[in-house]
Amino acid sequence: MVLIIFVSNPAIYSQEINGLKVSFWNVENLFDLDDDPNKNDEEFSIGGRKNVTKEIYDLKLKNCAEVLQDLNADILGICEVENRFMLEELNRAYLDRDYSIVHYDSPDSRGIDCALLYDPKIFKLLESKPIGNILPGNLPTRDIIHAKGTYKDQLLHIFVNHWPSNYGGREKAIPKRAATSNLLENVLLNILLDDSDANIILIGDFNEEPTDSNIIELIDMKNGNRYANPFINLMDPLVGKEKVGTYVYRGKDNLIDQIIISSGLANKGLLKVIPGSLKILDLPKYRQQEGKYAHYPFRFWAGNRLLGGYSDHLAISCTLFIDN
Repeated sequence: MVLIIFVSNPAIYSQEINGLKVSFWNVENLFDLDDDPNKNDEEFSIGGRKNVTKEIYDLKLKNCAEVLQDLNADILGICEVENRFMLEELNRAYLDRDYSIVHYDSPDSRGIDCALLYDPKIFKLLESKPIGNILPGNLPTRDIIHAKGTYKDQLLHIFVNHWPSNYGGREKAIPKRAATSNLLENVLLNILLDDSDANIILIGDFNEEPTDSNIIELIDMKNGNRYANPFINLMDPLVGKEKVGTYVYRGKDNLIDQIIISSGLANKGLLKVIPGSLKILDLPKYRQQEGKYAHYPFRFWAGNRLLGGYSDHLAISCTLFIDN
């Protein structure tokens, strides 16, 4: 079938039916060189314990731009970026496109934010906003970015996520992610109340597996007496596959970076996700190839030691198209 040919050859696909490539990447601590007294960012500043220099800063930007070049995304959600200036620096380092930027400073104690880069020639942004996320105990964390726009006159909602990590212990983190999941679910249900077939895509580092409870409950879309069609996790076919994941923890592959879509993008309207288009950007250069940490993502920092790689997370993508 022609569609299968298009899926297997992205270059032909993009030329023939003009797909919309949506990607996500955790860039791993993309910080500027200044010490902001209101953030815990001093380790990445000049004079901090990582001994960052301008040369190291430039290498980080160069390596990030290389990932963006390999992704060649029309829409790219990212997390662990310090501020808008660093997004502008990344856009400057990546020469192939001139992205527009959606970013809001969040109250995260380290100053790391979510953001969205998009090609304005392809995706038309209508509005965007941060969804503030105050955790139990009145703890601040990263905002969720909600961007709404059109692709070929089809309305699309995009949510960029970076859910609380297991820092400080997994048992303490699970309720934080449950609160985040409930917050997001309420926003989604309100959208679906107006349009049950709305085109919605959730991208992000969820810090949970597709099989974990907070992800499953979000997918099921049941909240009190309100019900909606279940969402679909595009990572599900990869669960349990050997040596497949976006992150490695204690030698085990994880799929904590995910793309989740509404049923409207699967089988309802004109805008659809191409089955099988979910990809992990898993090139050999993005993994360590030898030693104790062989197969781990080739990260930029290991503690305070410079490795000079890319990130501790691999990027993911899927492609949407207009089904006429």
